[in-house]
Amino acid sequence: MTNSIKKQATPPATQFYGADAFGARDETVLRWLGNSGLHINSRGTNLMIDPVVEDFDMPLLIEMPITSDKIPHLDAVLITHDDNDHFSKSFRVNTKETVDLYHAPHFVADLIRKEGLLAQGHDIGSTFSVGNVEVEVTRAWHNWKSDFPKYGRKYAVEDLCGFYIRTEDGSIYIPGDSKALPEQYEMPAPDAIFFDWSDNFWHIGFQNAVRLANTYPNADLICQHWGTVDAPDMNTFNMDPADLYEKVTNPERIQVLAAGQPFTLTKK
Repeated sequence: MTNSIKKQATPPATQFYGADAFGARDETVLRWLGNSGLHINSRGTNLMIDPVVEDFDMPLLIEMPITSDKIPHLDAVLITHDDNDHFSKSFRVNTKETVDLYHAPHFVADLIRKEGLLAQGHDIGSTFSVGNVEVEVTRAWHNWKSDFPKYGRKYAVEDLCGFYIRTEDGSIYIPGDSKALPEQYEMPAPDAIFFDWSDNFWHIGFQNAVRLANTYPNADLICQHWGTVDAPDMNTFNMDPADLYEKVTNPERIQVLAAGQPFTLTKK
């Protein structure tokens, strides 16, 4: 799994997919899109979270499993924050006819509306529904841009978020890019965690990630924020899921997916 030249862990070969994956079904299927992107098809309701599927602004280790022109329709796109590896302008331009609505923190929703797209802003702790899927907006702490005047503003905690998603087939906790927060360890036990696997100062970090995994010992762990960006000198992107196996309870629940590989969500 480790790339011996770049000293970075890499996932299995990308599994490309297309329009058939968006159709009606009697289950909830998750697909990692690379980095922090996720596609959820819950019994025909389709959402993407933080999709960046082309025009990535850094070199990549993998191919993206789908491109914007292959997406037939999305009921919603959920955005956690406005970093370039989560918030793709080209995606928004290319899918303006196929995405019904964006959901994001108020600050990010305002940015999207300025582009002439439909977006609904949300408070931390609020809930909304997309078809048969219920979404709770959770707090995240990743305000690193506030330290750099070039970004032109001080970011508030409410400008970023995570999501706790409930479907008929189980729940998915998506902490987003975030330092460790007390409430992350006090959630209703999720059936799967879209796991921020990054040892960067502004992310959850190795020890706190292990603690999160062991707080919910039955949750499937889908690692993200790894194996995508070719940046061996940036700890933000180069964790290895293999390092988890000896640290977590029930290590068989660690899901080292290929980008685009379908994973069926199940209640525990």
